[in-house]
Amino acid sequence: MSALELARWQFGVTTTYHFIFVPISIGLALVVASFQTAHHRTGNPVYHRLTRFFGKLMLLSFAVGLVTGIVQEFQFGMNWSDYSRFVGDVFGAPLAMEALIAFFLESTFIGLWIFGRNRLKPSVHLATIWAVAIGSMFSAYFILAANAWMQHPVGFKIVEETGRAEMTSIWAVLTNSTALYAFAHTILAAISTAGMILLGVSAYYMLKKRDVDVFRPAAKVGAAAAFVAVALTMTVGHFQAQLMTEQQPMKMAAAEALYETEDAAPLSLFAVAPFEARPDRSSFDIGIPGGLSFLSTNSFTGQVEGVNDIQAQYVEQFGPGEYRPIIGITYWSFRLMIGAGTLIFVIAGIGLWLWRRGTLDSSAWFHKIAIGAIALPIVANLTGWLFTEMGRQPWVVQGQLFTSNANSPSVSAGLVSTSLIGFTLLYGVLAGVAGWIAVRIIKAGAEPEADASAAPTTTSGGDPTAPPMAY
Repeated sequence: MSALELARWQFGVTTTYHFIFVPISIGLALVVASFQTAHHRTGNPVYHRLTRFFGKLMLLSFAVGLVTGIVQEFQFGMNWSDYSRFVGDVFGAPLAMEALIAFFLESTFIGLWIFGRNRLKPSVHLATIWAVAIGSMFSAYFILAANAWMQHPVGFKIVEETGRAEMTSIWAVLTNSTALYAFAHTILAAISTAGMILLGVSAYYMLKKRDVDVFRPAAKVGAAAAFVAVALTMTVGHFQAQLMTEQQPMKMAAAEALYETEDAAPLSLFAVAPFEARPDRSSFDIGIPGGLSFLSTNSFTGQVEGVNDIQAQYVEQFGPGEYRPIIGITYWSFRLMIGAGTLIFVIAGIGLWLWRRGTLDSSAWFHKIAIGAIALPIVANLTGWLFTEMGRQPWVVQGQLFTSNANSPSVSAGLVSTSLIGFTLLYGVLAGVAGWIAVRIIKAGAEPEADASAAPTTTSGGDPTAPPMAY
């Protein structure tokens, strides 16, 4: 394999691994902040037990996400120096804002939240966890703004003397329509992820008949959050697909294996094509008539461009080359994302129905399904990310810079393969350790009410002699 191929594998492996923890961290931060708010308002110790229990899982996801996230920015300079030279003036701004504004906000207030219990006033302590939740969303937005610029470059010009992109409007970059839709999609996905974690973990305790009075409310909140978040994600996704059709028509056509431009284009449910990376036709396709046209244009008879026609247009516009992504990966990652999201919607809906009937506690069959369904949002998040990035190929910056022209020319395949093997092994060990800790936290359960209820519920500062490491 060439240095370029190995560099792509390394970035793909490390980024995909990191993205497991991003939506978990964002979603659980909102959950923990909500439970602590409920305890602050009601004084109910159940909410405090839930705050501390899910707070431990939140801190674990933050820790692993922080460690793995730092690697991403180093790779820009190590394996992708030509990319860094081209986009540095644009890409550096939102990343710097993420570090200086969002990251320091998160890290500062998460420290205050951990060590401030019984040392800060309850209202101030509550404010620190909301600052963490808000900071994590700010962090996501700045990073998504940078990524959205790669999908749909705006607010820049190309300097002829250097061939580099130069920012002309930070406002255009930060208000990129691609970033706005991606942010809404990501935050809703994070909420649905946290919701399924709540539902699945709570189902485990209800199945074991442990602390049912504590985890029953968490199950209700998780099911409701996942159900509503997925419904809203589908709505945002509809408009996002229309934007994608306009800005990245090749990605949308590849996602549906639509090879020829059609009016009333069908929404593909299951397609088979010749066993090639980039076939030019489907051998078999089951679709919903007019479904893709409606998804892309809001009209069942609207015209949608096909892969082959867009390829011909790009050859004429950009010169000879292969402008089609790997169709199979784009097609099936899109379906896995939607399929996993649909299953989340159905399972969460069943959970709400059982709660309504008053049988959520006793439905062991549902508990087993809910435990396994914790994996569904992770599948949806990863396949969605894979679709977003692989569907853009061969561009690293849409219409401006090819991936093949973005890597570091002086870095050999041997060096990249060595770091790839090292990162893969290191991340494998990290996954094992993180999984082991998560299982221990879950098996240990919520702390007894006598200990959990020790948190102050008045406006006093609490016992200044209490141990600072409360969470």
